[in-house]
Amino acid sequence: QVQLVESGGGLVQPGGSLRLSCVFSGFSFKNYWMYWIRQAPGKGLQWVSAMTPVGGGIHYADSVKGRFTFSRDIAKNTLYLQMNSLKPEDTALYYCAISRQSPLRVTQLGYDYRGQGTQVTVSS
Repeated sequence: QVQLVESGGGLVQPGGSLRLSCVFSGFSFKNYWMYWIRQAPGKGLQWVSAMTPVGGGIHYADSVKGRFTFSRDIAKNTLYLQMNSLKPEDTALYYCAISRQSPLRVTQLGYDYRGQGTQVTVSS
């Protein structure tokens, strides 16, 4: 049974930082792309960062490049998203998710599993 459980969201001022965590189980990360995705109010799902199934290469959406860092601790079965220099437009419900699809296709074809999400609000 696949489980993805996020934590670490909260309210932060513009320019601040947060670190999200996602504990995962029930699947092999070697078979899936691993994602951090978000959904802002009134908008669709947007992938923020993606990790390749093999090799652990990381991709970032242009909107977060240079500010967010995606990492993984295999021993703890945990993903992290370090978010720095946060902006009000980063406000969203953040999820970790897995998919067999690459970032080029996942928006169209969807995610296989995602967690329940953790809210990030950036406001003064």
